[in-house]
Amino acid sequence: MLDWLKNINKEHPEFWKEYLAKFSKKSHRYVILSTDATGDSTEKDVITFISAFAVENDTVLIKDSFETILLQYRFMHDNHLSNEYIIESKLLKLSEPEALKSFVEYLGNGILVGHEIASDVAMINATLERMDCGKLRNEALDIDIMHRKLHELTEDKEFSLDELSQYYKIPQTQGESTTEKAYTIALLFLKLKFKLGLK
Repeated sequence: MLDWLKNINKEHPEFWKEYLAKFSKKSHRYVILSTDATGDSTEKDVITFISAFAVENDTVLIKDSFETILLQYRFMHDNHLSNEYIIESKLLKLSEPEALKSFVEYLGNGILVGHEIASDVAMINATLERMDCGKLRNEALDIDIMHRKLHELTEDKEFSLDELSQYYKIPQTQGESTTEKAYTIALLFLKLKFKLGLK
């Protein structure tokens, strides 16, 4: 309620208005999300990497993907952190506002899927707030919660991505990148979606 009041007279960027307009119809496109951040604080930390794959008709669409490094030079400098990996990486590099704008345009009204998705969404929402936008409106599914629901497990037990991968026999690679994590989440989601009978 307070968020709504806070944003009622705010002039949002054009890309955000276009994003909100997409929710007039329901989506059958899932967007598998994995992010990296400098920590868990929505106030003190920043997102450094966003990776996503689309899933439609029970297929991971490799060509329909999103992957970028967020240039966080000021944060790195202020906290005396190395940005060597950013300089050396050949991946797309965007400023924080450019990266979030591009991601929101890519996401559209898709259904978000992730592992511990609430923390990913919280970090993205904190960043969007700094850009005079509202919060993401997308429905979100968490593969850990789906797993617990399938096996009727208690809320207090959480499963890591490694544990879920081992349980569902998803091959693991050493030193997984954010993109590899997103792909692993996509494969786990397809297995869980089938077992839970979701359309």
